[in-house]
Amino acid sequence: MMAMSRLLRSIAPVLALLGLFMASTGAVSARANNIAASLVVEGPVLPGETVTVAVHMKPAPGWHGYWLNPGDAGLGMTLNWTLPQGFSAGEPQYPVPDTLLIAGLMNHVYKGDYAVLVPITAPASATTGSVVALTLDAQWLACTDEVCVPEKGRIITQLRIAADSGKPEPSLDAWRARLPAPLDAPARFALAGDNLRLAIPLPASVKLDAPHLFIARDRVIDYAAPQRFSRNGDALIVELTRPKVAPASPESIEGVLRLGASGVGLAFTARPGAIPPAGVPLDEPATASLPLLLLGALVGGLLLNLMPCVFPILSLKAMSLVRAGESGAQAKREGLAYTAGVVAACLALGAMLLSLRAAGEEIGWAFQLQEPLVVAGLLLLTTAITANFLGIFELALPGLSSGHETRGAFATGLLAAFVATPCTGPFMAAAMGAALLLPPFPAMALFAALGLGIALPFLALALVPALRRALPRPGPWMSRFRRWMALPMALTALALFWLASRVGGTGFALGAAALAVLLIAVLWLAGRMQRRGQGASVPILAGSALLVMAAFSVLPPLIAPPAATAQGIVAAEPFSEARLTRARASGKPVFVWMTADWCITCKVNEQTAIEREATAKAFRKSGVVVLRGDWTRRDPAITRFLTAHGAAGVPFYQWYPARGGPPEQLPQVLTAGMLADLANP
Repeated sequence: MMAMSRLLRSIAPVLALLGLFMASTGAVSARANNIAASLVVEGPVLPGETVTVAVHMKPAPGWHGYWLNPGDAGLGMTLNWTLPQGFSAGEPQYPVPDTLLIAGLMNHVYKGDYAVLVPITAPASATTGSVVALTLDAQWLACTDEVCVPEKGRIITQLRIAADSGKPEPSLDAWRARLPAPLDAPARFALAGDNLRLAIPLPASVKLDAPHLFIARDRVIDYAAPQRFSRNGDALIVELTRPKVAPASPESIEGVLRLGASGVGLAFTARPGAIPPAGVPLDEPATASLPLLLLGALVGGLLLNLMPCVFPILSLKAMSLVRAGESGAQAKREGLAYTAGVVAACLALGAMLLSLRAAGEEIGWAFQLQEPLVVAGLLLLTTAITANFLGIFELALPGLSSGHETRGAFATGLLAAFVATPCTGPFMAAAMGAALLLPPFPAMALFAALGLGIALPFLALALVPALRRALPRPGPWMSRFRRWMALPMALTALALFWLASRVGGTGFALGAAALAVLLIAVLWLAGRMQRRGQGASVPILAGSALLVMAAFSVLPPLIAPPAATAQGIVAAEPFSEARLTRARASGKPVFVWMTADWCITCKVNEQTAIEREATAKAFRKSGVVVLRGDWTRRDPAITRFLTAHGAAGVPFYQWYPARGGPPEQLPQVLTAGMLADLANP
């Protein structure tokens, strides 16, 4: 059997080439391709600029295509462009492939829809307003587990030359999400007998679940041999078996490290160098570390109750604490209902996050606050809660009115988790980053543990009588306390108005504020009806529904493109992978700073540690290059960078020492002297 496998491995490429030759000479009759190919242009393009073209490949059910290095059998794609005078095509960019092991042969394949992205550069002399034709003659191999068919196609599309840059249509961000993120530090390799050893710089915080290494150059490794992974500090050590007949040692090795089953990968280039000894094996990384990740998510959720980003819901929690002292049975019901609401919200957010990422969306933790309409909805909700606290109207809203305590506590938990989870805190970052890489079941377990951590203080009050006895006794003071709680909730509404201006523009924020004023008017009229003894639930619900429909029709056209970030004390450039690569190549120290306007922890760090004259002075003295990534609105490049470094959200800070030293991921809570000390070691 082994001899047969070696024979198949040796002749499979020859048979595939023979079949391709027969197809090109007409020996294979015309038929519909089993992998349909089309071109999608992210145009238009400016003269002298570059546009991305996607070669979209859509295999029929049961069929698959191949990566640029197909592995033991198969053939990669051949792309021949016919372009107008002066136009040029760059190197194709392939998504992270899958592995397919058949009869001992390892194949690097794509089992579903995939796209190869190709940059097309227009000459500076291109005529604006003109339309040019792009022609691609492509050849590829389509296979099932039993049969392979060589296929080809000529695909023609049009590209418009524009006078100014506008929003590209259609966007290829969903396909870019499947590309491997470029590794921001060099890897090393060395030959050791029959083995190839690599050291890939990868922070220990990046979780790996069934990783696999794909080498772009043919016959450098035995593709079907087991790959051995181990950790040595912040270096991932990979040991690969060389084939029996191997080429001479290459000058460099390019490849892709797939981090896990989710398809997230890192593109790297390795050059000869010393490799540290193997460290802790990664035989079953996800299973072995899952208990620790669950504990991290639990503790991280618990600490969210102490962090500034939870401030918008402190008033709701305060009222729940007060009511918990009324009766033991009622407190237990409310505590359990509140916990169920928090956990349900975290599970719902986690399921939505994983589903959208699986569909190719470039999103991360707290993605809901990157959407202008969600922020507008929260503004209307906090306005209504403020009015309820002030006694303008009465309604059994989440945890604000008497009656329906269990349902109110559950709804309070839903709202608490939705608003309290934008920022990632200590212990939570590694768990949420791992959740993006793990299979669905353990990932959802992490989201549930996070919710349980957020709800844990209230669950403890519900189940421990001694804690409840320490609470103040109910009395008339509760009405005054409730009105005082309108102040933080009103401040929250003002903060959401400011956030609406950041994620949607000034016009969008003013439109949302106008709807909030109309909502107050509706609730005030409903309150007058209530004070006269008339039922007002139906008018309140009807008026609120009309305002929600008005929001969906009026607000979307008001959403403006993201505004440019004002320059702060620390001179920072907008983040991009290209800028990071140039900064690293310059030999200067680099500080990468990922933030968002809806992340209060980020803003606290900026005021107390980053945007300080002492920090700016230390950075100028040492020539530190500062790259700031604003994740207030969705940004695929930032999302890919965060995912590649095992982070699910912001704040995120990375320090790159001068002259190419290993990067250091900084804590999520910075101190005043930390950055100055790094700049002046």
